Amino acid sequence: MKPNFLKLSLILPLICLLNLSSCKNAGDARTRPPNVKDRVQKNIEEGRGVKLFSNSQKNIGDFDFASSNELWRASLDTLDFMPLALANYSGGVIVTDWYSDSDVNNESVKISVRFLSNEVRADALVVKVFYKNCSVQQTCKITDRSGVLSEELTKKILSKAAIYEKENKSKKKK
Repeated sequence: MKPNFLKLSLILPLICLLNLSSCKNAGDARTRPPNVKDRVQKNIEEGRGVKLFSNSQKNIGDFDFASSNELWRASLDTLDFMPLALANYSGGVIVTDWYSDSDVNNESVKISVRFLSNEVRADALVVKVFYKNCSVQQTCKITDRSGVLSEELTKKILSKAAIYEKENKSKKKK
């Protein structure tokens, strides 16, 4: 009988603590709408609640996947000839693995794309290009040569992203 009492004496205060911690101040009645439907709508707009059944068909099928981001898709399409070392949509980074054309054995290239915004514009991404030159003794020197190639990649990514954005807008209008 004592082990049950011990369990009960431990669980009961825990339940009371959880109940008390879940209590919050209901807020100022002057700032809350008196109508229940208006309060529900306000809570949903502020992200404080979930509406399970809705009569409105607004925003149905509107998902924020990586495939819906034009810059992301354009970057992957532009760099599809290179093996990827890292592609993190939530972190906003694409990094390729070292890539070497079959003609040049001692030189490899690595590209990183960092997304600063989801909008299709010139300052929305940073493209860095790194070259690795290795001698016969496998001593390698890595340099950042983000100049012309970086600008060309940025232009290509932005032009593809603009096309994807235009396609998405025309689909949404239908």
